[in-house]
Amino acid sequence: MAYGLLKLLHIGTVYVTLTLFLVRGAWMLVDSPLLQRRWVKVVPHINDTLLLVSAISMLIVGHLNPLFHPWLLVKIGGLLLYIYLGTMALKRGKTKAQRTLYFVAALATIGYIISVALTKQIIPGVI
Repeated sequence: MAYGLLKLLHIGTVYVTLTLFLVRGAWMLVDSPLLQRRWVKVVPHINDTLLLVSAISMLIVGHLNPLFHPWLLVKIGGLLLYIYLGTMALKRGKTKAQRTLYFVAALATIGYIISVALTKQIIPGVI
């Protein structure tokens, strides 16, 4: 698959991931029983798998090594942080106040990852 198509798939799955996380976070905030539906637990994992596969494929097709492109390494680290924060926000946070803080932190992390992707800078806005 051509790099451009992989990039479109990657960006599309980023939008879906963000949308699903926002919806699930909103449901968490209002204690909605919808958060317990089977599709809500399955679909995000399928989408996130496509997101990861497209990212790895772009690295391979584009001959990009995260060790030589620090912004890619930072995106990977940001992804790991987002996974942790998202899990704490939606499942493992002990109180709603904790889950809310984790949710906001996860959203900030997504914003950071996207800004790094767009600018290809570790600290976006700083040359």
